[in-house]
Amino acid sequence: MSCWMPGCPALSMCRGLAALPITCLERAKDLKTRLGILLHKPELGHRIGTSSKLQLGSRQRDSSREVLEWRESFDQLLKSKSGVTAFHTFLKTEFSEENLDFWLACEDFKKTRSKTKLATKANRIFEEFVQSEAPREVNIDHETREITRKNLSGATSACFNEAQAKTRTLMEKDSYPRFLKSASYQDMTKQATSRGINKRSHT
Repeated sequence: MSCWMPGCPALSMCRGLAALPITCLERAKDLKTRLGILLHKPELGHRIGTSSKLQLGSRQRDSSREVLEWRESFDQLLKSKSGVTAFHTFLKTEFSEENLDFWLACEDFKKTRSKTKLATKANRIFEEFVQSEAPREVNIDHETREITRKNLSGATSACFNEAQAKTRTLMEKDSYPRFLKSASYQDMTKQATSRGINKRSHT
């Protein structure tokens, strides 16, 4: 915006900038650019996109052995944090991530020591995943659902054991084999294998 009024701040600023040497202005622009890059730099951490194609993150590099171990057993996959993340992303493409979320919630629930927190968490997990018409209802039979409901009256760290086991079996027999055959996991194994070959060729 221009201003031709005497004493206008904008006009004074323009005259002041014009009086500066060109090198100063260039340095100022360079500094602004560098600051902009730093301010917009993403936070450190591994982020997996929502696309069906999974890739090894630049910040969290999975070892070749770990990625290949995921196909040995479902237990191996669940033991790996990055494996759980990759499997969760795959489940999202099938709209069935609530099964893994429930399993993870149960694992966290078992670590709760406070009886008060135990009861509160138990009710929250039941309302979110187990009860009929729950927002993220998991696929378990009516009998298991009722057993879990009764367990809430005296909530212990084991009150979700049966429901969690049923959900785990469902994932292991249904979703896990499809994950191993998926293009996303195949891409990851190819990257892991090629990295292993390159490592051996340089030794």
